Amino acid sequence: MNIDLNNNLSYLTQALQQAITRSRHGQQKVQLVAASKKIDPSQLLEAWAAGVKIFGENRVQELRAKAPLLPRAVEWHFIGGLQTNKVRDVVQLATLIHSVDRLELAQEIDRRAAQIGKHQKVLMEVNVAGEASKHGVHLQDAEPLLRQINERPHLEIIGLMTVAPFYEELEKVRPFFATLRTLRDDLQQNTGIQLPELSMGMSHDFTIAVEEGATMVRIGTALFGPRTTNKTKSDK
Repeated sequence: MNIDLNNNLSYLTQALQQAITRSRHGQQKVQLVAASKKIDPSQLLEAWAAGVKIFGENRVQELRAKAPLLPRAVEWHFIGGLQTNKVRDVVQLATLIHSVDRLELAQEIDRRAAQIGKHQKVLMEVNVAGEASKHGVHLQDAEPLLRQINERPHLEIIGLMTVAPFYEELEKVRPFFATLRTLRDDLQQNTGIQLPELSMGMSHDFTIAVEEGATMVRIGTALFGPRTTNKTKSDK
């Protein structure tokens, strides 16, 4: 399948800007994180040449394999569920980890970051819909976990992330993004911890996410086209 990355990127850039204009939540810009799960490094190099600067990996083994093949200036984000035994590689390679959802994981990231003298930027993943199939801290447990993450000396928590339920009718997903934004606002007020980043929205629903305050969107299919094997909704 031939994918016109330049055309896709142009569409995404325009759609993002239009959604920012419609938003009532004050974002000046939204970062596009190119979700590169199962995407060949040659396509990533093409995307880099077209202007994509941030790539997001769901799997540690793919991150480890691809990072040496792309320019050193690439910014890698880890956007998938993370096991504690895989933390070392992620801390060595990722600028931002989107998926911190439990104290045990935060402690291990902090430990590994300390070993290499790094202050690791992280987001706290929140399961806004309470879906059993998804990662993320539940809403009622978000504030205690935030305070615990913030206490770790080698972690810098800069925002929240969520994966919303998939709906064909886009307006049905809006309340979940609004919930994450409201939670962020409440957490900032209650704790004094500043959380400027909201990572929410994927290929299917990113415009709604931006309208509701997203500052990062994780885009795979709309940029690279459908994945050819084992495609799931989480790939979008």
